[in-house]
Amino acid sequence: MKESGRKQGAMAPCAACKLLRRRCALDCVFAPYFPADEPHKFGSVHKVFGASNVNKMLQELPEHQRSDAVSSMVYEANARVRDPVYGCVGAISSLQQQVDELQTQLALAQAEVVRMRMRQFSASPNQQHQSVPHATPNSSSENLYESNRLPSSQTKSLFAMDMVVDQANIGHSLWSC
Repeated sequence: MKESGRKQGAMAPCAACKLLRRRCALDCVFAPYFPADEPHKFGSVHKVFGASNVNKMLQELPEHQRSDAVSSMVYEANARVRDPVYGCVGAISSLQQQVDELQTQLALAQAEVVRMRMRQFSASPNQQHQSVPHATPNSSSENLYESNRLPSSQTKSLFAMDMVVDQANIGHSLWSC
């Protein structure tokens, strides 16, 4: 009869012991975190950090922190394998750049909404149906909105008063935090 548990008898070695070609002891520090069915986890960690260093790090940590440490090591090792120079810092930097670009796009869209609302409310009621001369556009976003501009009567239905404009900060830059 085949025994299935480590404590009951012989069991397949963990991924670390299998890769290192050694016998997996009952008190193996790697076994709980690098199961035999996930050899790629230990493979990348071993390639980047080395088995001896991982062993030392895990033994220095309390048991309740080891799982998180292994998750971090696996993430960093996978990032290092993909990008040997920057590792996870490269991934973080790329994500931060995307956040910055999206914040810029959001600020431009918010500024455009404020500009359109200010234009809508600055027009007097008798000028709403007349054509209003436009200033030279300053940006490509203005070109897009100017070419697709709706009459003021339709604009009011698109931009209802339920959209809040912070009157106290209209004079301040949208770029400041």
